Amino acid sequence: MGTPLGDFIRAKRDGVQPESLGLPERGRRRSPGLRRSDLAARAGISVEYLTRIEQGRDRNPSVSVLNALADALSLAHTERSHLRYLAKITGGECAAHPQPAPPPREIRPSVRRTLELLEPGIAMVTNRLGDILARTSGYEALVSGTGLLDADAPNLTRYVFTDPRARTFFADWDAIADEQAFDLWLGPTLENSDWLTAELAPIAGPEFTRRLNHTRVPSRGVLRLNHPAGPELRLDRETMELTADDQQLIVYLPADEQTARAIDRLRPHSRLRVIS
Repeated sequence: MGTPLGDFIRAKRDGVQPESLGLPERGRRRSPGLRRSDLAARAGISVEYLTRIEQGRDRNPSVSVLNALADALSLAHTERSHLRYLAKITGGECAAHPQPAPPPREIRPSVRRTLELLEPGIAMVTNRLGDILARTSGYEALVSGTGLLDADAPNLTRYVFTDPRARTFFADWDAIADEQAFDLWLGPTLENSDWLTAELAPIAGPEFTRRLNHTRVPSRGVLRLNHPAGPELRLDRETMELTADDQQLIVYLPADEQTARAIDRLRPHSRLRVIS
């Protein structure tokens, strides 16, 4: 039986073309991508050991082996972080936890002041589970009429997978769904992720659960929104990690002039909203 770590390594190996790494083409193959022997040689480990990792028979590769595999596969920074996380949960280091529980929702005063300085721009503070912990008036205007902020404790992940309006609001719904499911892998603690997963799985069904088994890092390109009050909006996203809090400050910027003009019409002049 495989493991998340083994599945990720095998999927990345299958997606690498040998010529992109300067390796010679060796004719027809039974499977796509990089041969197991080529990856093992590049990482400096045996083929037998790589096979054990991919098949889940070795669940505790060392940090040096993980780094060697990341180098051999030319993983990006986010993929390297994901590889380390998968190694952690595969090795059982997260096995002993209390009952699933929601994460804390506190916002540091300095983070609140930073968000206030961004008014009347479009920004919010969230965690990896999708809880919208604080937002500017510009963000409220952006999502007005979509149902995202209807709940007392709005959660973007829950909205994407359970509210039919999300499929209209997000022009690239599939990509956004991939992002939200992937972020659960990076949640502050495993029990926090389990809390939301246990709630969503019975409601959202296969659209949610099948994404939990994917290990592909989403690209997070331009955000395209179908706002109820106007034309399609195209927004760039700048994300600042608040590592001490396991939170993120996300700022949304118009990606074109049409979007900038539309946002100027939507943008109110109210104050920051913080949801505790």
